[in-house]
Amino acid sequence: MAAATPTPTSIDGVTSLYRRFRPGRFAELRGQDHVVRALQGAVKNDRVSHAYMFSGPRGTGKTTAARILAKALNCEHPLDGDACNKCASCAAITKGSSLDVIELDAASNNGVDDIREITVGAWHGTPGRWKVYIFDEVHQLSKAASAALLKTLEEPPQHVVFVLATTDPHKVPPTIRSRTQHLEFRLIGGDTLNSLLHDVRGAAGLDVDEATIDAAVRLGRGSARDALSALDQLIATGSIVEAQPAFDGLFHALVHADAVEALQSLAELTREGWDPEQLAESFAAEVRQVFLLQVAPEVADAVDADRERLVAWGSQLGLPRSVRILETVGRAMREMKSAPEKIVMLEVGIVRLVRPDLDSSYEALDERLTRLERDPAKATAAAVPTPPAPVLRPIGSTTTTPSAVVESAPEPVLEAVPEAPATVVDVAAPPAEGSEFDLDDVRERFVQRVIPRTSRSAQLLLKAAQLRSLDGSRLTIALASEEMRQNTELIAQGLRSAMEHEFKSPLQIVWTVDPALAAQTSAPSQRAPSTRRPAPDEPAPTEETSIVVDSAAGHLITTIFPGAEEI
Repeated sequence: MAAATPTPTSIDGVTSLYRRFRPGRFAELRGQDHVVRALQGAVKNDRVSHAYMFSGPRGTGKTTAARILAKALNCEHPLDGDACNKCASCAAITKGSSLDVIELDAASNNGVDDIREITVGAWHGTPGRWKVYIFDEVHQLSKAASAALLKTLEEPPQHVVFVLATTDPHKVPPTIRSRTQHLEFRLIGGDTLNSLLHDVRGAAGLDVDEATIDAAVRLGRGSARDALSALDQLIATGSIVEAQPAFDGLFHALVHADAVEALQSLAELTREGWDPEQLAESFAAEVRQVFLLQVAPEVADAVDADRERLVAWGSQLGLPRSVRILETVGRAMREMKSAPEKIVMLEVGIVRLVRPDLDSSYEALDERLTRLERDPAKATAAAVPTPPAPVLRPIGSTTTTPSAVVESAPEPVLEAVPEAPATVVDVAAPPAEGSEFDLDDVRERFVQRVIPRTSRSAQLLLKAAQLRSLDGSRLTIALASEEMRQNTELIAQGLRSAMEHEFKSPLQIVWTVDPALAAQTSAPSQRAPSTRRPAPDEPAPTEETSIVVDSAAGHLITTIFPGAEEI
């Protein structure tokens, strides 16, 4: 239907495109075929309801469809339930001078007196066959006004039709919704908007290129009115660049993790006059296109050169970072609504994206661990021993003990641990006397049963660690860097629960730093055979090459490709 849709009739004396080319017949209404079929069929078969509710996003044709319905009901020469748009009645409705159509803006006329005046006037006769009342933004009526409208809406005069238009139907009282026939308007597809703008360009004799039309379609975001307004603005300014902020500098800063460049890019955009909330909304819309182009390219609205640009940025950012950017910017947009300095919230969010160490979320921790795995040299440099740090105790603890380094038990398969500050974390209360654990047994159960019970972020950190020694109930675990050891605070709660569930007895974990772990690239060494006897109902243990976990990447390789050797 869209391909054969006529161009809307131009209104003389009006300059804005969305008013000049407003649809005047059902045949000219695009992108709402389901609504056209329902209304045109009702008029044609003389089955018009006494009340309709039109709901949907702005600029999708709700008020226009209500006026077309009023034309079709009062047209002197209707054809298949559609108005001719040429007779005196249609012309009067188009100009807004018809006595048969009464429009009310419920946003500014939402009092009970306004509604009472309308309900009284509904019983008066008019020149036409039908009297049509159009309420725009009906959800903004007060409770008293809605109650005054309810009775007349339920039992209106025979010659009256009510059309209630709203962008938020859930705010309309259920008693009113139940007395109407509800038709939902949808956002208009990009192809339909593109076809509409091309037809308007030809009918109005506009000298615009394809790039300008594509930009107007993108700025319209599914709204015909917004797309035509954007086309008007682009023609007036003569530049596509000035119609929206340029985020290439910000994308470059995010890809290269440059906080200075990111803040400079934001500063330049604000100096150009862009509002912080508008910047955040536009940037979120652009990142959404980057996200869609990676997941479902056919859903994305970007076209031509703009599409190629966003695809290139998406390939550099990757899908996980694109999702994290969307979440962070969305959170900043919510915080902006109550912030005295809105730009500060956006700046903080952008810096957190560039510097994951400033973000305590699991996604940021995952990104930090991924960076360490990709660049072990940087991890080694970051793991330079520092003076002993204060002991990290559970929240609420009133005493502290000096941190200590627990020497690793002698094992032929492990190198000696260099001296580094250690952090003692109590997994539970102090153990009872006489409780003993076997190191091999603890190591095996820790890898096979404890780690899978923790969160994904905890698993990434624990799989990159090594169990070094067991002294009574004190278990020493080595990490590659001081940064990783600091992150153990985030996983303490989950690890405590997993350890208590598996060992049924309290253990105390001592975290220590071994920079040599980051540089280990050789295949895992063979472990000593376990002396623990399996339970009767437990399957016989299989021969394993190692239970030492060097990194998350190494763990995944050995899991997917058993027996593989890294060269």
